[in-house]
Amino acid sequence: MKKILLFLTLMVAFSSCSLDNDTPDTYTFSVLPVESYEVPASFTLGQTYEIKLKYQKPSSCHIFQGIYYTKDLNKRTIAIQAAVKDNQVCTLEVPPLSEASFNFLVTSTGSYVFKFYKGKDTNGENIFEEVEIQVVD
Repeated sequence: MKKILLFLTLMVAFSSCSLDNDTPDTYTFSVLPVESYEVPASFTLGQTYEIKLKYQKPSSCHIFQGIYYTKDLNKRTIAIQAAVKDNQVCTLEVPPLSEASFNFLVTSTGSYVFKFYKGKDTNGENIFEEVEIQVVD
């Protein structure tokens, strides 16, 4: 009797955990241009500044995934990271501009060059808008 009860319990457990019915969600990731930004006219060493970004989501299905941020010496490259759930029905309406920001800590003297991603040109090459900000005492 115990063997039958154990067998039935195992059958119920395995049949309720079937992975065939659920497929995992998949996403497509993209980098979006920065439409506009707010940066200070100058920096002070040791201070932290909020850098504000505005960007356009191409559809209602795009989800903000973070800020793409790389640094190379005094250069910072910035863009918006987004994701879209695959097989999702999106509206054709373009949503209003979205906003994001990050805090920037000034750790060296001289100047910083921010390269804001603006999209691609007709040849598929990346376009950047560069802003140089001096560090003052």
